[in-house]
Amino acid sequence: QVQLQESGPGLVEPSQTLSLTCSVSGTSIKSSLYYWSWIRQAPGKGLEWMGTISYTGSTYYNPSLRSRTSISRDTSINTFSLEVNAVTPEDTAVYYCAPLHRASLQPGSFGQGTQVTVSS
Repeated sequence: QVQLQESGPGLVEPSQTLSLTCSVSGTSIKSSLYYWSWIRQAPGKGLEWMGTISYTGSTYYNPSLRSRTSISRDTSINTFSLEVNAVTPEDTAVYYCAPLHRASLQPGSFGQGTQVTVSS
């Protein structure tokens, strides 16, 4: 069973960089069965796909966030990470990591999510 767990600071100051890590268990992030995604949900809004990293390390980003977002991975510890630069209060959201089945492009079970608040 593939399980994901997000971790990172819950409070980030405006203009700083938000950094989160997703720990994956139950499979290797190098498995060709999956891609790995970050999704967020701001208060009162729907889910927003932020970006995806493939099992080869290729990355894909939401065009609206591309200029501020970076996704990377560490295969030695089976994690992938998110960085968002120059955050504003509009980046306040619950951040989720999730697997994406490569064959169907359907998402698997999300991590439990982590609240990130941007505030001074």
